[in-house]
Amino acid sequence: MARLRKTSAEMVSDARARIEEIETRDLIAMLDDPDVVIVDIRDIRERQRSGFIPGSFHAPRGMIEFWVDPDSPYFKEVFGQDRKFVLHCASGWRSALTAVTLAEMGFDAAHLREGFSTWEQQGGPVAFADAKR
Repeated sequence: MARLRKTSAEMVSDARARIEEIETRDLIAMLDDPDVVIVDIRDIRERQRSGFIPGSFHAPRGMIEFWVDPDSPYFKEVFGQDRKFVLHCASGWRSALTAVTLAEMGFDAAHLREGFSTWEQQGGPVAFADAKR
């Protein structure tokens, strides 16, 4: 196998240097802020297995660029609102890369630095679609 010019870890590190990172405790404090939209970019199976942040909007990573683009046939109105968007994944890697991609498009989004991995441990509420664990 050929050596990569840039590793995934380097890509995430570079992305983190260019975006706003929000700590878990700070996002927990923003839960009731009507001007904040938490966007879960994890796969639907992750949400079903681990639960999700109540009130978060699910936008799978594979579609989010199309969902934020008002010229796309897949545009979602939630992304046309004048609110603060905070992306999250499981560990903060995918959301960092996605936040940089959206910034390149001209869309402003921050991300949850540690992802969902520490959310419940730090007192963040978790919901389940079918109320089962």
